Amino acid sequence: MPPTVARPAGDRLRAPYYSATVYTPRHFGVGDDDTASFLPTIEVADLVTVTESGLVATFLPLIFDAGHGSLLGHVARKNDQWKLPAIGEALVIAHGEDAYVSPGWYASKAEHGRVVPTWDYTTAHVYGELRVHDDAAWVEDLVRRLTLRHETGRSAPWSVDDAPEKFREGQFRAIVGIELAIGRVEAKFKLSQNRSQADIDGVVEGLVGDGLPQVAAAVERARPAP
Repeated sequence: MPPTVARPAGDRLRAPYYSATVYTPRHFGVGDDDTASFLPTIEVADLVTVTESGLVATFLPLIFDAGHGSLLGHVARKNDQWKLPAIGEALVIAHGEDAYVSPGWYASKAEHGRVVPTWDYTTAHVYGELRVHDDAAWVEDLVRRLTLRHETGRSAPWSVDDAPEKFREGQFRAIVGIELAIGRVEAKFKLSQNRSQADIDGVVEGLVGDGLPQVAAAVERARPAP
């Protein structure tokens, strides 16, 4: 069983730890500030590891620990991924806002017709050392943090303490904590930055019309200066 490895207090990531080896055209490059602001928004993502058994992946909820520069989560004890030592870095693939973009939204469609469909999105590939925490207290703290994050603001928020103690303890034993100690981040925001101002206007209007105001807001925030 892999041992629990605690990260020393104060062992924080030191800039720069962002890189851009993922295919990223100039228009869609992301600065350090945008990358740093993206990490706390990660809620679920794919954890991918290379092991002696091949590639292993799990889709799981995560929370960003800014104090230690880590992504924290948990997997089912029966999930073999935590038992299989990762070869080299582990990878978390996270996605933010995304949506289909119709070429019919572009003002340039009426001008010359040389337009095609595309997809706008934000994503980050987060690399680092995968650490296992097979520790009930660590797991309970994580579950409480995740629950608080997603229950806050509800009219009748559920609390971990709402469940019977013996039931809670059994559930905690059924999962294992994982920590990705972030080494580098490759982020890409493709939000129509390569289009004209008139085309971006059309994309924003079209996304709102499709009931996607959050994606429209992201496109607006990424709009290049005229």
